[in-house]
Amino acid sequence: MSGILSFSSIVLPNWYTSSRRVVRMAAAAPQTTNAGLSLEAMAIKPPSHPTYDLKGIIKLSLAEDAGNRGDVTCMATIPFDMEVEAYFLAKEDGIIAGIALAEMVFQEVDPSLKVEWSRKDGDYVRKGLQFGKVYGRAHSIVVAERIALNFMQRMSGIATLTKAMADAAHPAYILETRKTAPGLRLVDKWAVLIGGGKNHRLGLFDMVLIKDNHISIAGGIRNAVRSVDQYLERENLQMEVEVETRTLEEVKEVLQYASQTKTSLTRIMLDNMVIPLPNGDVDVSMLKEAVELINGKFETEASGNVTLETVHKIGQTGVTYISSGALTHSVTALDISLKIDTELALEVGRRTKRA
Repeated sequence: MSGILSFSSIVLPNWYTSSRRVVRMAAAAPQTTNAGLSLEAMAIKPPSHPTYDLKGIIKLSLAEDAGNRGDVTCMATIPFDMEVEAYFLAKEDGIIAGIALAEMVFQEVDPSLKVEWSRKDGDYVRKGLQFGKVYGRAHSIVVAERIALNFMQRMSGIATLTKAMADAAHPAYILETRKTAPGLRLVDKWAVLIGGGKNHRLGLFDMVLIKDNHISIAGGIRNAVRSVDQYLERENLQMEVEVETRTLEEVKEVLQYASQTKTSLTRIMLDNMVIPLPNGDVDVSMLKEAVELINGKFETEASGNVTLETVHKIGQTGVTYISSGALTHSVTALDISLKIDTELALEVGRRTKRA
């Protein structure tokens, strides 16, 4: 894949032999990613991005782990041709995510590894459930283990919180923001989709979002929206346009501009119109008034003071979307392990209340 994120120059250790059979998730020449994984086999496909190299991210993660020597512990303790089975074990209740990405990791390390799952991305798992297994060369499994789990744990944590937020926000839709881990933008946003949320813009390139700093520099909200309309017309571009508003006066100014001028505006963000109260509740009257002013002329998006405790009340105001940076910037990973000796792992887990 061409683009600004390219890691084709990374040289990885030779973890596998070319004589072993390649196992894919689907047959009959389906559409595939550049990591060799069938898109049709994925329960939920990743967002489409013009430059993001998902295989490159996997390679970079493996190279970061291997350094210049590879896994010295494996080389010291595990016979090269030993084969084993290892089982994925959920150590917490939650939404599982990253199964498809984990399979990409195993195929990158050793295409002969065979992976089977009893659950798919987006399924609910309970603590103590064995939901998949990988079998083949022990050395390859242990090398791939931590990277696969790192992706799965982070993605499952995002998906679990997203599912809870999305259910509570109904009938509004829950969105993430660009507050993602650097380099993991697509992975984080994929996890949001798996959890039942919707994606906001992927980056700076696929949507116009006029924020407070743009408005200040442009000399006001009307000037900023007008400049965007002129730019899109001049460049012959068509894309969604959103403007951030912080007061009811700004909302009225945008609506007045739109009533007088042909505009590309599609969504109005209602920022920090959810007011925290001393008792822990929130006042959504300002947000509701703004939604009523807009009256369906544009999509609306509530932003600010969005938590699992407040999102239901916000969702009842009539807003179209609710965005929350916490979905990705404050991830609590879901505890998942990969164990060869599952009986001992479960015994230890019961002792520590983690299985």
